Amino acid sequence: MKKIRLGVIGTGLAWERLHYPALEELKDKYEIAALANRTKADAENFASRIGLAPENVYDDYKKMLERNDIDAVDILVPIELNYIVSADVAQAGFHFICEKPMAPDMEQADKFLQLARSKSDLKIMIAENYRYDEENNLIKKMVEEKRIGDVIYFIKNNVTCFPCGMDKDTYAGTEWRQHPGFPGGAFLDAALHDIAAMRHIFGDIECVQAFGKPQTQDFNPYISICSNILFKSGVIGQFNYYPSGIESVKPPVGFRIFGTNGEIVLEDKTKGVIAVGYNDGRTETISFTPERGYYNELLNFYNAFNGTENIIVTPEVEYGDVRTVFCILDSISSRRITGVDN
Repeated sequence: MKKIRLGVIGTGLAWERLHYPALEELKDKYEIAALANRTKADAENFASRIGLAPENVYDDYKKMLERNDIDAVDILVPIELNYIVSADVAQAGFHFICEKPMAPDMEQADKFLQLARSKSDLKIMIAENYRYDEENNLIKKMVEEKRIGDVIYFIKNNVTCFPCGMDKDTYAGTEWRQHPGFPGGAFLDAALHDIAAMRHIFGDIECVQAFGKPQTQDFNPYISICSNILFKSGVIGQFNYYPSGIESVKPPVGFRIFGTNGEIVLEDKTKGVIAVGYNDGRTETISFTPERGYYNELLNFYNAFNGTENIIVTPEVEYGDVRTVFCILDSISSRRITGVDN
């Protein structure tokens, strides 16, 4: 199959720590042809590291898009630029991968969806790695196979400490995340992953009811968010997001799914173990390799590019994830039940 010559827009943390390591594993399938970054020196440093000639480095990505020797583009820019850059790449006629979320608000998400539908000849992926992670696909399979019977309800709890990383070389240390120019802040940026995983496992959402405890720090409008979710399948559950906390008692609550015949538990996705308990007293543990979503999504794009499989996370799929985020935020502000996938 054809090797993909890849142009990259944005050579920051997501590129260096997430996509590039996966591409290194897939070097028989991808070749990095060009890099573009608004701070050219950063891209030049990375080009030097991988042996890419200086003439293949740009501070204006539109100049890179004038090339005719690139097969696809990987877009890793701040959230407020995702749709804008994607539209330019699509208009230039390139297949592309865009980091999640597809847009900073619903207006641009609508435009992205229209763009994707008008460019049906292009392969377009939204890089939502949680839909490609081994653990979420194992849990999805167990739910579909009714391993614990019919699902009654779930609890998904995400406690992280964004402020702890604000003065470090982390994602929380980036200026645009600390003072986002888009609504939702960290809830759109980070909690979107959890929402994508839940929709991947349980399907479309009918409605949400949520409450938030306001805060004054810019990185997120609420210090905590508690939401009740009703899926069209009839599954109900709670998703709680606390981006200013530390879960000091171990093990953490994590993700627990209760069924008529048992329970599935993923306490900490970095540990590589899913626990299953059955009402008759049996237990089992299922092992997985953490953080394989980036590799799997890039492999999926390669196979889709070469016509051997379909893209799993299309703009249509991602649109539902983004819409859920803003429906939860709307429910908080309106104090009403908000419909999602209607």
